[in-house]
Amino acid sequence: MCAVHVEERQAVAETKIIIGGGLEEDTAAFLDAWRRTEQGQYVSDVALAFESWEGLASVMTGERYRLMRHVHAHPEPSISALARALGRKSRRVPADVAALEAAGLVDRSNGAVRATVDRITAEIRL
Repeated sequence: MCAVHVEERQAVAETKIIIGGGLEEDTAAFLDAWRRTEQGQYVSDVALAFESWEGLASVMTGERYRLMRHVHAHPEPSISALARALGRKSRRVPADVAALEAAGLVDRSNGAVRATVDRITAEIRL
């Protein structure tokens, strides 16, 4: 998985998840963004690329998706408050938050937990 820059503490409208594909497609997307920037366009594309379906599934589990939906609607002041709100044992929630934070999908500034995106779209390349 590789993450393209996500501005801290500011929700982006959309993050694209790409599953599959290869170096050629990733390079073409990068060059397209570069050209648009050179033409003076503001480029704020955010994408997470996964080599396989299993790679995505290791990051975005059902519980993590539920967690994301919750913090998108209701940011929580702490991980323990998030665990209580979700009705989950607090020992697993920190690992879930850490995985989503590493992917750039949640932010834990000042201890609070909030979503960094408003929408996620997926593209599966065969």
